[in-house]
Amino acid sequence: MSPHDQPRHTLSIDSRLVTTGAMLTAAGALVAGAGITVVAFAVVSAGRRMIRNMDVPPAHQAALKWRQAKEASQAGLQAWHSASDAHSGTPSR
Repeated sequence: MSPHDQPRHTLSIDSRLVTTGAMLTAAGALVAGAGITVVAFAVVSAGRRMIRNMDVPPAHQAALKWRQAKEASQAGLQAWHSASDAHSGTPSR
C-alpha cells in the first residue's frame, strides 16, 4: 500500500455550530461591555458626589498637606543640625 492509497483524515466542522458560537460570543461581549459601562458610571458618580460633599476641596487639602510636610522637613533638618552641632562642640547657628 502506498502513502497515496491510505484514507485521508479530514476535519469536518459544522459551520452552523461555529456561526452560533460566534454569535453567542459577540452577544456576551456586548452584555459584558454594557455591564462595565454601568459599573464605571456608578463609580464616577459616587466619586463626584463624595468630592462635592467634602468640607475642604481636594486641591486645597493637598496644598495644606504639602505645606505641613515642608514645615516638618525643615524642623527635622534644623533639629538634626542642632544635634550634630551639639555633638561636635561647635556653636549652633
